[in-house]
Amino acid sequence: MPDLLRFPLAEVRQVVHLLFGLGIAGFILLFDRDLTLAALVLTLFTGFILSDAVSRGYTIPVVSAIIANLERRDAAPGRGALFFALGALFCLVFFEKEIVFDGLVVLSLLDSVTTLSGTRIVRTRIYNHKSLEGTLAGATVTAAALCLLVPPVAALATAAAAAVAELVSPVDDNLVIPVVACLALTVLL
Repeated sequence: MPDLLRFPLAEVRQVVHLLFGLGIAGFILLFDRDLTLAALVLTLFTGFILSDAVSRGYTIPVVSAIIANLERRDAAPGRGALFFALGALFCLVFFEKEIVFDGLVVLSLLDSVTTLSGTRIVRTRIYNHKSLEGTLAGATVTAAALCLLVPPVAALATAAAAAVAELVSPVDDNLVIPVVACLALTVLL
C-alpha cells in the first residue's frame, strides 16, 4: 500500500467522527423530531448493550472489529460514539431541531479539524495537551462553514465559544460542544 494511503489511527478516527456527526446532523434535519428522538434513544440503548458486551470480552461480528480498529485503547468500547449520541439527544430535547443541526455540524467540524490540525502542526501547547494551532484551525473552519448556515456574527461567536469549550472542558467534548453551540446559537439568532 502506498504511504499516502496510510493514515495514523487518530486521523482515521477523526474522519469517521466527522462523517458520523454530519450524518446524525443530517438525519435530525431531514426527519420528524419524534422519529429522531426515538432513533437516538434506540441507538444509545443498543450502543450501551454492545459496549458492555465487548467490555466483558464478547466478540460481536463487525462491532468488535470497528471498536478494535477505531477506539482509543484506554477508552470504554464505543465511548465517543455514545457520548456523541447522548449530546445530540440532549440538544434535541432542549433546542429547536434546526439549532441542533447547526450545533452538531459545529461539533463534527470543530472536534475533527482541531484534532487533525493539532496533531499535524502542533507547535504551541496551550492547555490540556491541546495546541493553539489546532484550536485556531478548528474555530476558523467551523466559523467558515457555519457562515453558510447562520449570519456571520453568530457563526464567529458560536465557533469561538465552542472552541473555548472544547479546549477547557473537564468532560468529554462530545457532550459539551453541541450544548455550548446550541446555547450560543439560541441566544444569537
